Amino acid sequence: MSKLKEGDKVRIVTRPVLAEDRRSQRYYDHMAGLEGTVTSVYGPEEVAVEIDKSSVGAIPRDVHKEATARMRKKFIESTSEEARGKLTKEELEFDSHYVLLVRAEDLEKA
Repeated sequence: MSKLKEGDKVRIVTRPVLAEDRRSQRYYDHMAGLEGTVTSVYGPEEVAVEIDKSSVGAIPRDVHKEATARMRKKFIESTSEEARGKLTKEELEFDSHYVLLVRAEDLEKA
């Protein structure tokens, strides 16, 4: 896909996973069909896409929820009680972004 820019709505194409994909760690089966928004374009080999969590299957969604819970716990444990007292409920219960680096040729407009 050419001429990607920040804010574009995209979908990751469905295609077979190749040996080169495994070496470069740029495409896996679980990425196929995910939709999101381009957040940064670093070049044709690296496009950051913030994934729309509603397009994610049950297992990856559960993994993401668990990872977020662990990040929250680590954040709370590493923050002083005084600092925690100054944070709002929303700040303490933050949600993490689900961002993937994808090759431009593996994206299509959504």
